[in-house]
Amino acid sequence: AAAPAAAESGTTTTTATSPVPRLKSVELHVKARSKQYLGGPERTEVPDDKVHWAVVWLEYSPVEYCAGVVAAQPVWADNPALLASISFNSVDGKINRVSFEGTYELEPDTHRPINPKGRTGMRERGLLGRFGPNHAADPIVTRFVRDSQGAVLLDAQGDPRIEFLAVKRKDNGEWAIPGGMVDAGETVSVTLKREFSEETMDALNASEEEKKRIEASIGHLFAHGVNLYSGYVDDPRNTDNAWMETVVFLFHDADGSSAAKFCLHAGDDAAQVKWTEITPDIALYASHTAFVGAAKAYITQQYRAAN
Repeated sequence: AAAPAAAESGTTTTTATSPVPRLKSVELHVKARSKQYLGGPERTEVPDDKVHWAVVWLEYSPVEYCAGVVAAQPVWADNPALLASISFNSVDGKINRVSFEGTYELEPDTHRPINPKGRTGMRERGLLGRFGPNHAADPIVTRFVRDSQGAVLLDAQGDPRIEFLAVKRKDNGEWAIPGGMVDAGETVSVTLKREFSEETMDALNASEEEKKRIEASIGHLFAHGVNLYSGYVDDPRNTDNAWMETVVFLFHDADGSSAAKFCLHAGDDAAQVKWTEITPDIALYASHTAFVGAAKAYITQQYRAAN
């Protein structure tokens, strides 16, 4: 088996002056058990004490659901008729089927992968294209909140106030990090730049000249990043047989010379884009609240060390 997507990122990781506060993988998924599935049926309810597969639950009867857009078999979706020929737990052609959570098991009768985090109340793939891990990349772009003179503003604890670029998703209206799926054969570094430019600068509808300007504006900032997390995402699209995993990179504009000057224009899957302050009560899509919390902790740690 080849290395997971993070090892293929191609993104330079910044050498930190103090340890990076890496997030641990979720122990008990919650959003992956949301009662109402996005655009689909209700899930079978799974109580907290029945989530893990090690707990015997003979009466477990999850609903089976594959969204029509997935059943139509677009290029990004697996063909269920070919399940037996798929090389799970490895890089299958150009498709990375390795999980950050380690080797996952397969159902002996269907050859479908088994969600390593436990029951979700739904079988098949729902809205996800791949059986097993569906890899994404999420760039967190941040800057300090400054006054009119350019000085960094501090909160009540004396720590710097920090903003990140957030997008409002078109599919569910929730605010999130501007990330997306890693295409087959694509490196994480390419995905990070592509998704960020498409969702925050509407690169898909930009002219060639505008695309060059966008690439130049994010090139320097995205050359150096800090890997905050690589693993399972507690995503409402997850099922017993398909789940989201992501690589999260932080790109901080410490001196306000790059990200702070971006020309923002929502595009692709984003309805809106704006700078949003990271506060204790912030609520975001899937596991994104934890991701931006880790970003704030890291930046604060670096700030304290330098000041």
